[in-house]
Amino acid sequence: MPERMKPYALSAFLFLLVVYLGVQALTGERGLLSGSTRDARLAESEAQLASLKEQRADLEIRVRYLKADSLSRDLLEERARVVLGFSDPRDYVIRVAAASAATPGAEHS
Repeated sequence: MPERMKPYALSAFLFLLVVYLGVQALTGERGLLSGSTRDARLAESEAQLASLKEQRADLEIRVRYLKADSLSRDLLEERARVVLGFSDPRDYVIRVAAASAATPGAEHS
């Protein structure tokens, strides 16, 4: 580096640092221009949270009815049939084809 440029080296470095930080402030992950993306992700996460809370509440109710002090015979029978794969002789069983076989043109993909 030439001798006459040495006094400006620190100024040039600081200028480049300010430019870099300014660009990151605008276009970075948390920058000013990425606000709509963050808002969309936040809305998606809130919807997922609401769905998970609903599932948890449903599971808590099912667990409450499966406890010994408040046993629900209907729920117990339903769970036993699902887990063991049994059905009552008076039940009608309707078999549904797999989703890939039911979709036209799925074999060609």
